[in-house]
Amino acid sequence: MPLEHDHTAAGIAARLAQGPRVSYLRDWIYGGIDGAVTTFAIVAGSIGANLSARVILILGIANLIADGFSMAAANYSGTKAEHDDYDRLRKMEERHIDREPGGETEEIRQIFKAKGYRGEELEQMTALITSRRTVWVETMLAEEHGVSNGLHDPLKSAMATFSAFVVCGAVPLVPFVAGLPASAMTAAIATGIVFFAIGSAKSKWSTQGWLRSGLETLSIGLAAAGLAWAAGHLLERFIA
Repeated sequence: MPLEHDHTAAGIAARLAQGPRVSYLRDWIYGGIDGAVTTFAIVAGSIGANLSARVILILGIANLIADGFSMAAANYSGTKAEHDDYDRLRKMEERHIDREPGGETEEIRQIFKAKGYRGEELEQMTALITSRRTVWVETMLAEEHGVSNGLHDPLKSAMATFSAFVVCGAVPLVPFVAGLPASAMTAAIATGIVFFAIGSAKSKWSTQGWLRSGLETLSIGLAAAGLAWAAGHLLERFIA
């Protein structure tokens, strides 16, 4: 199996110069799965309640716009909050270094002591880190607070979520827009393919096999659709 990147000195230098790579895969998968699940759940629930194709389209498109925007806005706010918290912690550590450098130095010493460093080696490591303020602050942020500067851009996260929600969420509605025969069955098959495709694609960035990952995501979508259909069917029977 080939290695994922070049390990020559030039290759390493070029890669590190680019800084940490930020992936928006999580945002896209989150939006895609939720878009397909919620829209198909509306379709399934509407079919269970014997609603017309026109009503299904109205409810489905309204869900695409409103829920997609809501998810994107929530993702933007959550990611922005991560940035704000990172800035708060950085300023706090900088203030502590200015006012209590001895205490902050001891924190670095104890952090690396817990990693197995001892004696002169520990003191050299502590001296090296505390000699560079930026490295000192970033070490404290990573080791004490568990945060790093590899943060997502709030707007890009929101756009990834919204676009995936709309693209994947539109699939269950296409058969009804096109007026295809057996629209409900066609929508179910098409949405199942989307669920499986998202899960299979996700496996590229995990240790899980593509088949297992695809079936796992497919089962989540089918469960949501089944619950929605049952709810619509029961409500149609008992409320009508």
